[in-house]
Amino acid sequence: MSNDPMAFARHDHANCISTALAAADAACVTRKVKLTPIRRRVLEILLESHAALGAYDVLARLDAEGLGSKPPVAYRALTFLVEQGFVHRIERLNAFVACAHPGAAHDPAFMICRKCGTIAEAQASSRSLTQAAAANGFQLEQTVIEAEGLCPACQTSAAA
Repeated sequence: MSNDPMAFARHDHANCISTALAAADAACVTRKVKLTPIRRRVLEILLESHAALGAYDVLARLDAEGLGSKPPVAYRALTFLVEQGFVHRIERLNAFVACAHPGAAHDPAFMICRKCGTIAEAQASSRSLTQAAAANGFQLEQTVIEAEGLCPACQTSAAA
């Protein structure tokens, strides 16, 4: 896993959101796909924090905003966003999180704080896994690493 100094650090979150939305807009134009208002809103909802949200959490937000109350609305938007690489599915939590590196081909590694639920994304180093797969005749197509622990803020509060 590479060291991402911004993973749990304080940062300009408004800039974080606007940069990710701009990257999604540009990628959609390049790929000739449409970032509909619902898809964009779902992405914005996921960008509002660095915590994962379940599909029904996203749906509740959409419903509260009058944008749809049926599960397919959220699932279709989330499926599109995952397919385009703007969002990742966190298997361990059965939830979704906005990609910290939209538009970049990468193997994500997620650090999940078991106390506050914050998730940080870093670049995984899958070299040893790739070597093990090759030694076993397995063709590796994608890797996702999910690690659980305590973020710096929760470590500090636990020590106090």
